[in-house]
Amino acid sequence: MKKLQLAASPSSDVEVLVQHYARFLRFLRSQISDSATPEDILHSAYLKALEHENELRVDESIVSWFYRILRNSVIDHYRRNAARSSAHDRYISELPVSYETEPRGHACACVSDLVGELKSEYRAVIEQIDLREEPVKQFAKEKHITANNASVRLHRARKALAEKLTQVCGVCAEHKCLDCTCRRAAL
Repeated sequence: MKKLQLAASPSSDVEVLVQHYARFLRFLRSQISDSATPEDILHSAYLKALEHENELRVDESIVSWFYRILRNSVIDHYRRNAARSSAHDRYISELPVSYETEPRGHACACVSDLVGELKSEYRAVIEQIDLREEPVKQFAKEKHITANNASVRLHRARKALAEKLTQVCGVCAEHKCLDCTCRRAAL
């Protein structure tokens, strides 16, 4: 096994990798669409190269070896994102909606009044996702937050609204307003 030369001479392996920085970055940008991730992956790959310097074979080019590290890093990036997305989708599907009635869209009459009493970020997420039935991903994109952040915000907003409904409607809200008997329903 060939060792990376850590000397600062222009012919060192580390210097070769540094000289190809722009080339490596272009490669990563062609593989990954967002703007910040390619640089993060490249910097991590440089660290990985230093940590695994003993894996470079004598007959292998340092640049080819490093491209293999980059390709594996891209694959790992997409695997992590797929796992995160899958977990997010499971989380969304398992969230309880305590104030909705069946079928969707026929919420207790108190909901629209109480949504206005929530703090602005909770009000926006409830109105857009639950009442206007916008997808979570669309809401997240519009608000410049991650879909995971939007899901957490939605969960917290639903919880805050359910607490307000329970205070106002009592038992009716605890039973998901399926048989709304609160004083506002009669109005």
